[in-house]
Amino acid sequence: MTDWLSPYVGKQVIADLDEFFLVLGTLREIGPDHLVFVDADVHDHRESNSTKEVYALESRTIGLRVNRTAVAIPRRRLVAISLLEHLCA
Repeated sequence: MTDWLSPYVGKQVIADLDEFFLVLGTLREIGPDHLVFVDADVHDHRESNSTKEVYALESRTIGLRVNRTAVAIPRRRLVAISLLEHLCA
């Protein structure tokens, strides 16, 4: 069976995680229990004066603020994922 996340592998995405976190970066690998992103920006919304949506749109416009060369996230934390290029302005 094909993983529903397969079309996102190798592309720049924005992943909403539960609680306050966003991951923006290239989805490199999908595993049964984790997702691996490279050239990623792990953003804690609590450390920002803007909403997740504003931060994501700014990142699409000015580029990612890479703060991790690679990061693995538990799949169970994923709430939503989309291509960075598909964000609406």
